[in-house]
Amino acid sequence: MLETNEYIPVLQKLYNKSLILESPSEFEPVFWFHLKDAVAHLDFTLCIQGYNIQSMRNIMNMEYMRWRVDERKKDGRDQFPAFVNWLKANHRTNFDKLPVLWRDIYDTENQASYRSFRIAMDPAALKPLPVQFFMDMIDELFDKEFLKSLYEEASLGMLYKEFLKK
Repeated sequence: MLETNEYIPVLQKLYNKSLILESPSEFEPVFWFHLKDAVAHLDFTLCIQGYNIQSMRNIMNMEYMRWRVDERKKDGRDQFPAFVNWLKANHRTNFDKLPVLWRDIYDTENQASYRSFRIAMDPAALKPLPVQFFMDMIDELFDKEFLKSLYEEASLGMLYKEFLKK
């Protein structure tokens, strides 16, 4: 662990976020899953940076992330990467409004990925992602306009229905 760990305040920022003014049960279910999934990967990556790998927090995170691998395959959730790429090809403006994490992780032309549950924007990079990257990702995932787009009848939800018909 770093002597003065710069990632702990970022975790605090993440944990202080709330969806109290939203109705997640009305989000498009696939989007709701992938929003939670992105937050879980942020949390996992930040915890790896902020705490000892053998801390109970990290051990529990690893168990939870293993469970999510199978969950990602259920209820049409596996269609999400194809949807993101369809948006890129057919609705570029909407694609560009997605959080960077969703765009880069699911874009088949981008090298970013989840590696052992950790966010790897450049798999060849040896340095950890900078604190500002995480701050920006948190802001994007909890942006009010983005959250509004996740409802089943909202802009992204309607595009998802259009995508599923194809």
